[in-house]
Amino acid sequence: MSPAPEHPRRRLVQEAIARVEGEGAMHVTLRDGRVEDVRLRIYEPPRFFEAFLRGRRFTEVPDITARICGICPVAYQMSSVAAMEDACGATVTPEIRALRRLFYCGEWIESHALHIFLLHAPDFLGLDNAFELAAEHRDVLEGALALKKAGNTLMRIIGGREIHPVNVRVGGFHRAPTRAELAEAERALEAVLAFARSAPAFVASLPTPEIELDPTFVALAEPDRYAIEGGRLRSSDGLDLGPHAFRDAFVEEQVAHSTALHSRLRDGGTYLVGPLARYALNHAQLSAGAREAAAAAGLGPVCRNPYRSIVVRAVEVLHAVEEALALLAGYVPPDPPAVDVVPRAAVGAGWTEAPRGLLWHRYAIDGDGTITAAEIVPPTSQNQRRIEEDLRACVERFADLPDDELRRRCEHAIRNHDPCISCATHFLTLEVDRR
Repeated sequence: MSPAPEHPRRRLVQEAIARVEGEGAMHVTLRDGRVEDVRLRIYEPPRFFEAFLRGRRFTEVPDITARICGICPVAYQMSSVAAMEDACGATVTPEIRALRRLFYCGEWIESHALHIFLLHAPDFLGLDNAFELAAEHRDVLEGALALKKAGNTLMRIIGGREIHPVNVRVGGFHRAPTRAELAEAERALEAVLAFARSAPAFVASLPTPEIELDPTFVALAEPDRYAIEGGRLRSSDGLDLGPHAFRDAFVEEQVAHSTALHSRLRDGGTYLVGPLARYALNHAQLSAGAREAAAAAGLGPVCRNPYRSIVVRAVEVLHAVEEALALLAGYVPPDPPAVDVVPRAAVGAGWTEAPRGLLWHRYAIDGDGTITAAEIVPPTSQNQRRIEEDLRACVERFADLPDDELRRRCEHAIRNHDPCISCATHFLTLEVDRR
């Protein structure tokens, strides 16, 4: 009897995914036109930030965690101080909280502007990079760079510098900027407001694959405003949790093909954090201008197309610019710039909405304020399973395309989520068998 014929198999391997932060690869296997295996392989070495934090003073968390990401250091600082203030039982003043939110708006503006226009938009036009985008849409790229610079200016004035800011402390800030110092940022934001208002319509005009997915959305929510630096965790499946209950609902697991942990719901399902989730759960809390721009760009109250996440990001940029200008108009420098925080033996948890999604921190400290345990769950590790599911859907939809075009489509599907691979690889369960 003749042996059964071999089933034809295709393998797509992209050893370095371009236009994402960090180092990762994509492996896709098809057999007879059907998806056999999809893996987002994160191989960037883990950096063990939780281990670095153990044994350090509780006051050091904002300076150490800021180094996890050069693009989103404010997210790590704000989540870390929220958790540490929770452990110590400290409550900051409304003026400090307003300055923190203004600081965070700066990061949302610069990070979203970077991703939308320099990393993501070229995908929709079949271009390889932002330089090619500049040749076709020079005015758009110039506007995007001015927008990003305005966000960076806000971060520099409040944080002391744009990358790894140094002015944040547990309890507030080392010093509060004056109204005169913030005038530079106010002028920069006013100058880019018109561009921010036009951005959702521009990205909505880009050719977008029509695809509808049904993820479980998870994001923070507040009743009177779009959640950024705090709130309760809500989900489209009905979750409503405070930060200490995070582990009751979510689990992290090690997988063989990645140096980043994978997160899932405790019942086994995947979930999505980030702009689509925030928008779906908080659409009504957007600024009036952002809601108007979303409607004009064709977004309903919920968007389930991951390729349209670029439109939602543009809406969030407009919201952040409008909110930053409102906060600047009503700015009252906190005096003093920080509240006293006295350590105690306790466990604290806190979270914020990084541009890429929910960022959760948990710390245990002793009575002297020494950190005895640290746990950080970044958005990319929470989204990694969801990204792989989107990749599978992408491959199934476009399986008949030639390898080069299918690979391009897959990279686009990954960049829909703006993964920060460096952020995701800060932790790895390490087992050493010495014999």
